[in-house]
Amino acid sequence: MSTKTNKPAKPRPPRTSKMSKSAARAEGAAKTDRLRKAALAEISGRLAGGKEDPEVPSQKEVANTANLGAAVKGKKAKGEKAPKTSKAPKPAKEAKPKRVSALDAAAQVLAASEVPMRAKEMIAAMEAKGLWTSPGGKTPEATLYAAIIREIAAKGTAARFKKHEHGVFGAVKGA
Repeated sequence: MSTKTNKPAKPRPPRTSKMSKSAARAEGAAKTDRLRKAALAEISGRLAGGKEDPEVPSQKEVANTANLGAAVKGKKAKGEKAPKTSKAPKPAKEAKPKRVSALDAAAQVLAASEVPMRAKEMIAAMEAKGLWTSPGGKTPEATLYAAIIREIAAKGTAARFKKHEHGVFGAVKGA
């Protein structure tokens, strides 16, 4: 024998049927139409009833416009303060020479060198010639290696570098 008792089912909320997209569009269009008609009726009621139109400027707005017009022409309008004097322009700063990137410096070093070089050797040569110094990174040679590989991959035969063997790069003649 079962110990379960039959409890009455809980009443469920009525299901709302889903509306198709086209029906939803039609309902939205009808709502927009109703709102448009209501707005037009309100406007025509204002015009017929003699209420003040918000598009027509009031006496206060007309006076403000006159004050602005006088200020533009250089005349001092009623209650207006004198314009502030402008400050003297700051002198232009000296243009610093643009830093050479590691990739550009490596291209210069390889072009001057007759033998292909590794990234670590290029970094040492760039620092010795004063072309480029590391801004404090731990592995500038890895960054340079990756940049050279990216340039070769992106530019192909137009790249400034060519891969001589694994980890060794040479300069392309004429680049």
